[in-house]
Amino acid sequence: MDILIHPSYFPSISHFVAMIQADKITFEMDDNFQKQTNRNRMYIYGANGTQLLNIPIKKGLEHNQKYKDVRIEYDFNWRKQHFKSLESAYRTSPFFEYFEDDFRSLYDKKYEFLLDLNLETHLLVTDSFGIQLPFEKTDEYHKQVTNLIDLRPLIDGKKDTNQFEPYTQVFEEKYGFINNLSILDLLFNEGRYGIDYLKKQAINF
Repeated sequence: MDILIHPSYFPSISHFVAMIQADKITFEMDDNFQKQTNRNRMYIYGANGTQLLNIPIKKGLEHNQKYKDVRIEYDFNWRKQHFKSLESAYRTSPFFEYFEDDFRSLYDKKYEFLLDLNLETHLLVTDSFGIQLPFEKTDEYHKQVTNLIDLRPLIDGKKDTNQFEPYTQVFEEKYGFINNLSILDLLFNEGRYGIDYLKKQAINF
């Protein structure tokens, strides 16, 4: 299948199920930014259950700001906070230590644009899994598409109802299995074995 999907901040499991099963991936680059979506947030499994990590963004001069024009805000050190949160959540997971240095390096960098950071997280995750998921980019916005399966709605986590098979999670004895978190939850808990898991899951569209 050929899919149209958003690049996002360390995407959800559903994003990666779709991408790893796709024949062709096209990233939406020309839509307007929408708040409270996975464009600038991810969900991980912390010691108290689901934990939201949100990237602050600068307010745009225009009401309908293009996603590709959104700049990251650095008034407070969210990068340090996010990495510490990942450490706290996954320090005892089987594979966090194996990938730790690469993720620390990402958070040492300062990206001006949110979209550039999100594209980099895509490359970091695929490299960590030992795979390649090449993608094309849109050059204009189309509200409806006919030649691609439109998976852009997955960017709104609240509307993403996909359910997946359980895998081992660090704090599952406390809160049980939490579905469809960031792909980092699968990576740190299952390592490269997570690829087989992703290939077996079904995506609703």
